[in-house]
Amino acid sequence: MKNKICLVTPPSPFLLDERVFMHIGILKVAAVLEQRGYPVDFLDLSGIDNYLDVLRDYCVDTNTKMFGLTASTPQIPFAVQIAETIRENSDDSKLILGGPHVTLMHTASKREKRRGLDLSDRATQDISQLRNIFDVLVCGDGETMIFDALETTSGVIDGDDRKSVYFLRNKQFSELPHPARHLVDIDSYRYTIEGRKSVSLIAQLGCPFKCTFCSGRNSPFLRNIRQRSSESVVAKMRHLYDKYNFTGFMFYDDELNVNKNLVELLDQISDLQAEVGEDFRLRGFVKAELFTEKQAAAMYRAGFRWLLTGFESGDERILTNIQKNATRDDNTRAVEIAKKHN
Repeated sequence: MKNKICLVTPPSPFLLDERVFMHIGILKVAAVLEQRGYPVDFLDLSGIDNYLDVLRDYCVDTNTKMFGLTASTPQIPFAVQIAETIRENSDDSKLILGGPHVTLMHTASKREKRRGLDLSDRATQDISQLRNIFDVLVCGDGETMIFDALETTSGVIDGDDRKSVYFLRNKQFSELPHPARHLVDIDSYRYTIEGRKSVSLIAQLGCPFKCTFCSGRNSPFLRNIRQRSSESVVAKMRHLYDKYNFTGFMFYDDELNVNKNLVELLDQISDLQAEVGEDFRLRGFVKAELFTEKQAAAMYRAGFRWLLTGFESGDERILTNIQKNATRDDNTRAVEIAKKHN
C-alpha cells in the first residue's frame, strides 16, 4: 500500500470571496497521484476562518506524513503558518511546496546568480527562507514532478526549463486525467455565467508575449505555450457537464486566440452543445491584435457573450514602453469586431 498524501490549498482572505474558483493546479496533481494508486486527502482551506484548527484536527486524527502545498505569492504567509502547524503536530512529516510563487522566485533567483548578484537579493533570499521551512520545493509543472518530490529528501526540483524532463509537453498535457474535483466540495463554490452553473478550465498553458509588467515573462513555465488538443478540451467539457451539470465555462488561458486551431475548437464546442441539447455560456481572454471576424463569429456560436482583454492603456507611448504589441487602433478594432458580433 502506498503512503497517503495530503494536499493543501491555503486560504486566500485577501479575496472578496474565496469560494468562486477552485484551484485547478493542485487538483491536477491529485489526479495523477490517484492515477498511480496513491491515496490522497485534500484540505481545501479556502474561506475557512479557523483553518489552523482544521489542520491540527487532521494531524491528530491521521498518521499522514506527506503534505503537499500550493501557493501564489499572497498565499505564502498562510502556507508558512500551515507548515509550522504541521511541524508542531507532526514533526517527522515531509513538506513539499509548489505553485506559482516558488516557481517565479526560483526563476528570478537563477537570474540573480547569473548576473553575479549577492545572496541578499530578494528572490535568492526568499528561496533560501522557503528551503528552511519546506523539505522540497517544486518549480514548474507539478504533475510531472510530484513523484520525484515524494522520493527526494530535500532541495529544489526545477522543471522551469524547456529542456527539462519535467517540462510538460502538448501530448502529456492533452492526456492528463481530469483534475480531481471530486475531492472538493463543489457545491460550496459560487460561480455563474449569466445564470449558468459555471466552472473554470484551462485549454492551454503559457503566454508567448513579453509585456514588461508581467511577473511570468522570464519563466519558461509561464512563457511557453503548451496546448491541449481540441478533442481533449471538448472531452473535459463533456465530463464536467455529465458529472457535475456545468453549463458555464470560464477559460483561464492567457489568450484563447493564440491557438491557431481556435475556430476548430469552438466549432467542436458548438457541436457538443447540439449533441447534448444544451446552451452553454463561455468566457475567456483574447489578444486584441490577433482578434478576427472569424474568431468572433465562432465564439458567439459557441456561447461567448463577454470577452476579456487587457488594453492596459489608451496611450501609444505607454503601449510601446510596456511592449504590449497591440496598438490603440488594434484595441479599437477589437471592440468594433466584438460589438459587430454581439
